[in-house]
Amino acid sequence: MKTLIKNGIIVNSDGQIKANVLIEDEMIVDIIAHEVEADKVIDACGNYIMPGLIDMHVHFRDPGQEYKDDVISGSETAVASGVTTCLPMANTFPINDNSSITRAMIQKAKQRGLIDLLPIGAISQGLHGDRIVEMGDMIEAGAVAFSDDGLPVSDSSVMRDALEYSRGFNSFVISHSEDCSLCRKGVMHEGAVSTILGLKGMASEKEEIMISRDMLLAKLTQGHIHIAHVSSAWSLKLIELAKQQGINITCEVTPHHFSFSDKNLLSYNTHFKMSPPLRGENDIQAIREALKSGLVDVIATDHAPHHTDDKFVEFDNAPFGILGLQTLVPLTLKLVNEGVISLERMVELTSANPAKILNLKTKGKIAKGMLADIAIIDPNKEYVYDESINKSKSKNSPLFGQTLTGAAVMTLKNGRVVYDFPHCL
Repeated sequence: MKTLIKNGIIVNSDGQIKANVLIEDEMIVDIIAHEVEADKVIDACGNYIMPGLIDMHVHFRDPGQEYKDDVISGSETAVASGVTTCLPMANTFPINDNSSITRAMIQKAKQRGLIDLLPIGAISQGLHGDRIVEMGDMIEAGAVAFSDDGLPVSDSSVMRDALEYSRGFNSFVISHSEDCSLCRKGVMHEGAVSTILGLKGMASEKEEIMISRDMLLAKLTQGHIHIAHVSSAWSLKLIELAKQQGINITCEVTPHHFSFSDKNLLSYNTHFKMSPPLRGENDIQAIREALKSGLVDVIATDHAPHHTDDKFVEFDNAPFGILGLQTLVPLTLKLVNEGVISLERMVELTSANPAKILNLKTKGKIAKGMLADIAIIDPNKEYVYDESINKSKSKNSPLFGQTLTGAAVMTLKNGRVVYDFPHCL
């Protein structure tokens, strides 16, 4: 079957072009200036045609907490965001620390058929931080990387083993950078705002200390360390130093960390409670500069659904986490509109670089011979992010009920339309 996407602006990490995309079955077979006959014609209406977004950090709560989200609702939320590939973290119940869980997650996603689900396996058995998992078995089952996200690996010897073993399998380790001895039961960033609110704070040094350790272990082992959800200015300075010294390190930031600050917690809104916490204005500016300069490799959502009842409690007792998938495009486009990054850089951060890190050779670019994973993005689309738009089972976003600008209005996976924004195109 042939599909033609016409009247769009193709945006790749290396440039833009007004052209049409010809798809045959699952692949892009040509980029052309003219129209040709096709079984299906999609009019992009002057919108951006981008490679399908790749989210390297999500929590689908499946297995074990499917009332918050599951692989099915997570897949539906992803394609409504222009995301065609997701990497769910291992802190499920039971933990994804063995090949059986990995295979079950992948199979469930394949049955729904909306996204490519590439599980991240646990580093340690049961997330206990003492013995690493059977990485070879899990990679054979489909795991692509390893992380105890939600918990740090406090034992340096265990992290060293993880880096060495993952390197042997051409894989990598994702660090949840947190020195728990400095957490002190904190629930937000330690600073003036936490003092005003009377809430226990978490110093940014708890993140920076662990990043320092992990970059040194990556230097020792020559393994690849990927730093998740970087939130502080000093963390970025450390990562920059590591890159200058040739250490194999990459990093990601989230939309909420470049969009909100600890001042948003002045209302005690638990939807702004997350880990790592929202930091100060200087940290936001540092993240934005790092996005602009190229220091940051990836934008990932850390999509973390929680039931309304879980969040509707005292601030100290509310769980950490925020929805992120369906606000990825509008918050990132806001950076573009503010001149922080270009559209090309947006594609680099959300698709091209993740594809490179994960060695996905047919993803991350709109070009002949690439998989037809495509997001058609309308940068001017205004809508209320409410029940009619939300695909997650949860609603824990401070943006819920607000008017947003910019959306994926159509998503194609393997050349097949898997999402069409209501009343668009």
